[in-house]
Amino acid sequence: MSLQILAPAAILALWSLIMLAWLAVTRLPGMQKAGVTLSNAAPGGRGVDLEPVLPQRTNWISHNYTHLMEQPTIFYAVVIILALTGHGTGLNLQMAWAYVVLRIMHSLWQALVNNTPIRFFIFLLSTVCLLIMAVNAVWATLTL
Repeated sequence: MSLQILAPAAILALWSLIMLAWLAVTRLPGMQKAGVTLSNAAPGGRGVDLEPVLPQRTNWISHNYTHLMEQPTIFYAVVIILALTGHGTGLNLQMAWAYVVLRIMHSLWQALVNNTPIRFFIFLLSTVCLLIMAVNAVWATLTL
């Protein structure tokens, strides 16, 4: 097995938790400023329901945390497949690290600047890395 490829996945998991902490430290004061508390929140309310009353920059962080729960789930599955099939080295390992670096860049860009064309370009580059890895994972499983 090629377990080196698990390191980028572990880093991305940790980064996701860092973004969750950033979300909490910005959302909770924003809620307090808007007069929203957990005790007076509407039953069944969700974070998205707070968007109209929270600062836009706070919502950007929330949106990015949501993004880290979406496409990276494919990344984690692909990484595990590549590790288990012994294909977690070389180009796949490089693409995994590139994916993680690009996702962290995407997070920082979205949370701090949020210029959509540049954010989309970073997302596109990370998606190309994931696509290469996914194709290689399919190939690895078909040639076992």
